[in-house]
Amino acid sequence: MISHSAIWVYLSASPLFGLTLTLLCYLLAVKIYERGRYNPLLNPVALSIVFIIGILLSADIAYPAYFAGAQFIHFLLGPATVALAIPLYYQLGKLKTVWLPLTVALIIGISVSGISAYYIAQWLGASEQTMLSMIPKSVTAPIAMGISEKTGGLPTLTAVFVVITGVLGAALGTWLLKRFKIEDEAVKGVAMGVTAHGLGTARAFQISPQMGAFAGLAMALAASISAFILPLALTFIRG
Repeated sequence: MISHSAIWVYLSASPLFGLTLTLLCYLLAVKIYERGRYNPLLNPVALSIVFIIGILLSADIAYPAYFAGAQFIHFLLGPATVALAIPLYYQLGKLKTVWLPLTVALIIGISVSGISAYYIAQWLGASEQTMLSMIPKSVTAPIAMGISEKTGGLPTLTAVFVVITGVLGAALGTWLLKRFKIEDEAVKGVAMGVTAHGLGTARAFQISPQMGAFAGLAMALAASISAFILPLALTFIRG
């Protein structure tokens, strides 16, 4: 007779384990999110991360073993990002009227985000490498890690900051916009996309298609512009 521990060892070593664990954790997180009346602090992505980390640590499962199955979801991030162009197409008329202020807002937002992160980390006594790792925190993870590596930061630490920024932005961004009485869906979408990248964009789509479309555009453009702006911002910081 096969013991429960033997079954667990077999399942944890299977590539399907990572995929199944990710889906189950996310479904549970969505249920909690719904029960919490869509409280942004119960963001399902953030909850899923906590659940998965807890399970991997408690079961002593190495991350590479988990990622062997979860990499399929990682692969789908590419097509999902490209698919953001579809809702944006329906906002093309609006985009033609706001392209100039949108571009200016992106450049200012990216610069302020990077420079402020550097100096806040410095004020809190962080090391130089930590400060450099924080500069691209508002950019989507793959590009942020590349920028961090080129500027002297630690890419893995940058990835952590990117996730934290996205979770906080998705949780608190809409609340802040409401407090400042900002009602234009395009403006709110750009703010969420440029500060909280993918997670902010997902949150924006939950509110309205227009807000989500502009958040996706801001996220994509911010990632491209950051590769040029943030190194210049670092040059400015170093005097």
